[in-house]
Amino acid sequence: MNFDLTEEQRRIRETLTDFAEREIKPHSTRWDKEETFPRHIVEQLGQLGFLGVAFPEKFGGGGADTLSQVLVVEGLSRYDASIGLTCAAHMSLSTGHIAGFASDEQRDHYVPAMLQAKKIGAWCLTEPSSGSDAAAMRTKATRVGDNYSITGSKMFITNGTVADVYVVMAITDQARGRDGVSAFIVDRGTAGLSNGKKIEKLGLRASDTAEVIFENVTVPARNLVGELGAGYRQTLKVLEAGRIGIAGFAAGIARGGFEEARAYALERGQFGKKIAEFQAIQWMFADMATRIDASWVLICRAAALKDAGKPFGREAAMAKLFASETAMWSTIKAVQIHGGYGYVTDFPVERYMRDAKLSEIGEGTSEVQRMIIAKSLLRDGYLPA
Repeated sequence: MNFDLTEEQRRIRETLTDFAEREIKPHSTRWDKEETFPRHIVEQLGQLGFLGVAFPEKFGGGGADTLSQVLVVEGLSRYDASIGLTCAAHMSLSTGHIAGFASDEQRDHYVPAMLQAKKIGAWCLTEPSSGSDAAAMRTKATRVGDNYSITGSKMFITNGTVADVYVVMAITDQARGRDGVSAFIVDRGTAGLSNGKKIEKLGLRASDTAEVIFENVTVPARNLVGELGAGYRQTLKVLEAGRIGIAGFAAGIARGGFEEARAYALERGQFGKKIAEFQAIQWMFADMATRIDASWVLICRAAALKDAGKPFGREAAMAKLFASETAMWSTIKAVQIHGGYGYVTDFPVERYMRDAKLSEIGEGTSEVQRMIIAKSLLRDGYLPA
């Protein structure tokens, strides 16, 4: 197996790094403190083609592979995880759902604009009373003539107040359980669509997160995505693919923490020498780098299986589980290496640590990932790739 990046992938990483160094890094601390959503950055990323690298060329995408899209999320998260999460949700969840399951007419209308960030997307699954148990949702869509009326609310929605396009999961047949969930496209400005209270978060403060409320929101029946009752099955597939991106998001945070700690350790002096010379510090770096590299190998495997059209659910769960826990562990070590300075906002490692926690929760908690992995192992057995 060849782990070298292709020429195209190296170009994506190098170009994105150059952009992030100039346009993101100098402002990320301020955006975090002020809880500012940098929409202009997302729009620039769309104009530069980063949001569409892995989408078909007929929609204005780059036609590249899954790993190329992961490189975008990882590269952004290395500098600002809020932007990394914003773009991951926009690409993998909302745009990915429409591109993967919508009609040709819907794809042609929405996807090109979303890849250019002329329209920002939000994916509405989680509710105040249902998270990992997605089938327990209460939002309902009732058929009324040629329309559907959607009533309910969604919680912790990334891009919730800034989105132009919402992909919404709702119950269309309560009696059918999971097979009674359908997906709909709802445009911003539709009557009855609003936002609840502002959600104040531990980390990822520059990522817009909100409650989205639907009060008798009327949408045409043509806004149904795919078949009636197929929404839950679509959701599982969207989440399965999205976990590869979130693994990249976590790996980017871990790498960012590592690089900040390395620069600090090579500069900070104690007891007559740089702290990087102490074995205790060196071993932290060795463990951090080993876990980050292992995360990347798991990500590459899951991405390769997806692109080959092979089952990849277990591998995506493994990548997401390991990378997210690596991000949390590594950023804690990065703070420790900084000592007291790691605990103050003058240095970015405390932000990396706060941001890392979401990777263990979003798109399926670590516990849910272990359930997915264990179920696959017990059903299919274990044969490592």
